[in-house]
Amino acid sequence: MEAWRAHDLLWISGLPDGMSLPAWLDAVWLRAAPLVVRRASCTPGRIPVGVRGLLRRERHACEVDAAAVLHRVTPEMLARLARLARLAHAPLPGFSCAALDALRQVAPLLDATGWDWGPTGGVGFALASGLPVLRADSDLDLVLRIAAPPDAAQAEALRAIAASVTACRLDLQIDTGLGGFAYAEWAAGRAKILLKTDHGPVLTATPWELA
Repeated sequence: MEAWRAHDLLWISGLPDGMSLPAWLDAVWLRAAPLVVRRASCTPGRIPVGVRGLLRRERHACEVDAAAVLHRVTPEMLARLARLARLAHAPLPGFSCAALDALRQVAPLLDATGWDWGPTGGVGFALASGLPVLRADSDLDLVLRIAAPPDAAQAEALRAIAASVTACRLDLQIDTGLGGFAYAEWAAGRAKILLKTDHGPVLTATPWELA
């Protein structure tokens, strides 16, 4: 079975089974817009997803049949797009905004870590779909796959990455393989941080070692 991960973007055939559409969502948008895999438990063969619209308040959670997936784009695929644009000194596709500019600037720092990474949120959605969901004040959402606690040099690299993004708000999520947490919480030295897992949020001091 395909290992779907949070933040993957999926295009499916038809509408999700039994889905009741909110007023802001129509079938035309659903055909063009990808679904975003979210963290939740599901029965085998089903995928928990979210639908987003043009506005921040337009969000809808549902499930889809894995067999209905036609196409998948991961954050790592979008990182390659950002990397190619940077090397070619070409603009990234989509509405020009500070978040896209910040992505191009921070990409080499992320590449240098050796960890897998990619844009998520509105930036990832816009790059994958070409739909106009970005605004001038959009955040830059990133996911960084870190399977073990970083050592001192790696922690310093993370601090440099966070400090380099000044033109917009950065939401850097660390994916441990067990779940995801906000880098800002961990960097602040909190005794426990909120780890989002497929079975719900967990407050833990050891996000890489859940009981």
